[in-house]
Amino acid sequence: MTDTLLVTGASGQLGRGVINHLLETLKVSPQRIIAATRNPENLADLAARGVTIRTVDFDDTASLASAFTGADRILIISTNELALPGKRLKQHEAAVAAAKSAGVSHLLYTSMPNPEPGSPVLFAPDHHGTEQAIKASGIPYTIFRNGWYQENLFMALPHAIASGQWYTSAGDGRIAHGARDDMAAAIAAGLASSATESTTYTLTGPNAHTMAEIAALVTEVTGKPIEVVQLSDEALTEGLKAAGVPEAFAPVIVSFDTNTRSGRISMVTDAVETLSGRKPQPLKQFLEANKAALVS
Repeated sequence: MTDTLLVTGASGQLGRGVINHLLETLKVSPQRIIAATRNPENLADLAARGVTIRTVDFDDTASLASAFTGADRILIISTNELALPGKRLKQHEAAVAAAKSAGVSHLLYTSMPNPEPGSPVLFAPDHHGTEQAIKASGIPYTIFRNGWYQENLFMALPHAIASGQWYTSAGDGRIAHGARDDMAAAIAAGLASSATESTTYTLTGPNAHTMAEIAALVTEVTGKPIEVVQLSDEALTEGLKAAGVPEAFAPVIVSFDTNTRSGRISMVTDAVETLSGRKPQPLKQFLEANKAALVS
């Protein structure tokens, strides 16, 4: 197989992970890989290995068209543009249109679980709209609905460990947090495959836990007791703002808990292992590996 593989967001953590697995795990020739980013200077090490580096700006249609030229299979990693509602969807729609114009044979995209209308997650419409644009393009596709990363727990756990209290509105909802590198391995395998059919995968960790169960695991690993304090969405929003979270971002964080409480992210799938051939990392193993960082 000699398809040219392009990864957008290549200087980000997920993009870097995907390219690392293409090169190291799957032994894809660097000459077949295009790393597209707004910050090409950050990818000098990949360029030195023979990976083609292209500048791409999702707000610049011309740069998208130029970057996608000659690529067979393109992975669009969703952008982090959340400050202006609707902007990210426009960026993604422009990328899909550029891929169609470039004659791409297969389009891959990183979405989120259950982004359909009705999702409490405030940025879910970006993902749903992008999925719809991909399907409307007529390009065969693979959609990866990435679950919540284990690494996202760094946003809350260090403070919870230090204070002994973890404030949440997630109730008894469950999340199967997955390791970012596990998802990167699965996505790389999908990108490098010869699959041509349109498919959607939901990528998760191996077990779904409630907040109380996560807190118990943290206590077991660190020896630090944590009390889970359940709040209303409104009280949690005000608490986050009082703690210094920007007013516009606090509702986004709370919407994750609302989503968890609703049961929309409680699924556990075998997609990571099916795609990558490796078993996903359990949450306790992640906590043990990051114990020092969590309690520092």
